[in-house]
Amino acid sequence: MNARNCRKCGKLFNYVSGPPICMACREALEEKFQEVKNYIFEHRSVTIPEVSEACGVSTNQIQQWLREERLQLGEGSGITLFCENCGTSIFTGRFCEKCKNSMANKLNSSIHKPEEPKLQSKKKDPHDNPKMRFLG
Repeated sequence: MNARNCRKCGKLFNYVSGPPICMACREALEEKFQEVKNYIFEHRSVTIPEVSEACGVSTNQIQQWLREERLQLGEGSGITLFCENCGTSIFTGRFCEKCKNSMANKLNSSIHKPEEPKLQSKKKDPHDNPKMRFLG
């Protein structure tokens, strides 16, 4: 058993995986997520501080949901995210599609694929001739 104290409320709980918060706090956080998601959907040009104030959620939590790609911004949103690699404006996540594809290609090319075994040509030994020989 892996017992931990909840990061939010301090209550002791059985930790399995994910963020170290108890189930009650996890459910409350999920309710806040749904509230933020609906608020952003209804108020398209809102900024992160406005969402934070209206929904009672920290700006860091909202940014985390955006970086985790749980929230996605639409065109004309007052919230602006930038690709961490090239600085292009993006709607969700940490990287733009171009940088994601580039990183995936680099990762694929860096993985060494097993080579097919090559047939080695045998050197011909003059005494290893399949023809019949006569000693004379």
